[in-house]
Amino acid sequence: MKHMLLVAMSILAFNTTSAQSRADLILLNGKVWTVNPKQPEAEAAACIGNTIVAVGTTSEIKAWAGEKTRVIDLEGKRVVPGFNDAHVHFYSGGANLSAVQLRTAQSDREFTERIRAFAARIPKGQWIIGGDWDHEWWTPPHLPTRSMIDDATPENPVFVNRLDGHMALANSLALKLAGITRDTPDPPGGTIVKDARGEPTGILKDAAMDPVYRVLPDASQDEIVEAVRAAVRSAAEHGVTSVQDMSASPAVLAAYQDLLARNELTVRIYGYQPLGSWERQALVGLHAGFGNEKLKIGGMKGFADGSLGSTTALFFLPYDDAPSTSGLPSEEMLPESKMLANIIGADSAGLQIGIHAIGDRANRIVLDMFDRAAKHNGTRDRRFRIEHAQHLQKQEIASFAHQSVIASMQPYHAIDDGRWAEKRIGSERAKGAYAFRSLLDAGVTLAFGSDWPVAPMDPLMGIYAAVTRSTLDGKHPNGWIPEQKISVAEAIKASTLGPAFASFDEGIKGSIETGKLADIVVLSDDILQMKPALLNTVKVMMTIFDGRVVYERSK
Repeated sequence: MKHMLLVAMSILAFNTTSAQSRADLILLNGKVWTVNPKQPEAEAAACIGNTIVAVGTTSEIKAWAGEKTRVIDLEGKRVVPGFNDAHVHFYSGGANLSAVQLRTAQSDREFTERIRAFAARIPKGQWIIGGDWDHEWWTPPHLPTRSMIDDATPENPVFVNRLDGHMALANSLALKLAGITRDTPDPPGGTIVKDARGEPTGILKDAAMDPVYRVLPDASQDEIVEAVRAAVRSAAEHGVTSVQDMSASPAVLAAYQDLLARNELTVRIYGYQPLGSWERQALVGLHAGFGNEKLKIGGMKGFADGSLGSTTALFFLPYDDAPSTSGLPSEEMLPESKMLANIIGADSAGLQIGIHAIGDRANRIVLDMFDRAAKHNGTRDRRFRIEHAQHLQKQEIASFAHQSVIASMQPYHAIDDGRWAEKRIGSERAKGAYAFRSLLDAGVTLAFGSDWPVAPMDPLMGIYAAVTRSTLDGKHPNGWIPEQKISVAEAIKASTLGPAFASFDEGIKGSIETGKLADIVVLSDDILQMKPALLNTVKVMMTIFDGRVVYERSK
């Protein structure tokens, strides 16, 4: 309401008095890609407070300049709306910035040495967590074991996760603290990997990680605030002005409120809570989108399966390289009737629902549950979402379109997984992997995100991935499954207006047009004109949030 009142006052002022000195900020001499089909290209824009009040030519926008107006000469640079990351784990991403860094470890030896060096810098007894390792970079690829790190960490419990977050390596001390032994059975929805002698290797998958999580010490509120501060800074550096946090716990929400009260929250947050807690939200009358333009809640996140890298994504057929399994349903799906009841209940309470589904079978199950919930609760604008939607068959793509389900996808995963996905599921099933083109052609809304810290919170790399599909190992220069490429303009929309729609915010953000929030990004190069192969070299030069510059790249 406050935002709409300001818009009305600004327009009234423009219509009744001279526009001179009305603008707080104007951008001139640029190439403005608005993502507004009624005015796709412009040269300039004017802002009053946190609102865009005019978009047009440089000569038109100059009329808004006054003595106190900040004038930014774009010098022909490309401008796009502020990026909206539709799927992040914001606190975890911020915390991981100061954790052991294992993502780029190119061998098991380097993995071990990085953990050894990190342990030498921290106090005895302190947990080593985070990591985001990826064994698929190793030659040959193989899962790490606790024997690789026990000697390096005799007095520090270790619990470092694979980058997908669906399995982790614990050292012997961490397993002891969690009470996991050779006699511990696999829990529903999880796997304790054991060696030929029946001893735990240290690798725990999905629900099997829970005993370790239960003994991990909680971060203090001050530590959470500092991690969120780091995440906010990183967002600004990458042109991210909105995020949809899929793991906004009460403690993290408290940190957001703290930073909001201090005027330090320079990114808009839509927080998701676990689907299983929907009754707590409903009890106090919360609906989707409760809050304001900077911080709101009302989304519920559930899990249908695990991940491809951990062989826990749920498929109809077994894995090619692990024929004894076709994946694991999550704990929330055991039994499936529990998941269905939660979806129907949360939807009936007016909460928004996003379900993690990777494998084709998991996507099919969730789509069927969404259909049943919609029929049970009646017609309304509910905007069901499937998070990841990675592996689809043709009938699932048709169902996304028919049911108006949003595909919340992370294109960076395509160029990462594309290095090794076909050894897991074969070339035929891989044809339905990250089906951006097919989904768009079917009329499905794409909402791109990063899944940070699983992948970098870098929308420009996401655009590069969606447009080129060139895998990180350089082995698919013309694109992995190239028929699923999309255009730069389509990828920009999926990184701005698509996520805004996915959070019921398309009326206030996602495009550069009069009346919308002044969240704007200036880029180093013209991504709409350059060679797609060079998109991964583009930098964010300036980030404008709420009408003020919050990041400027040094020249």
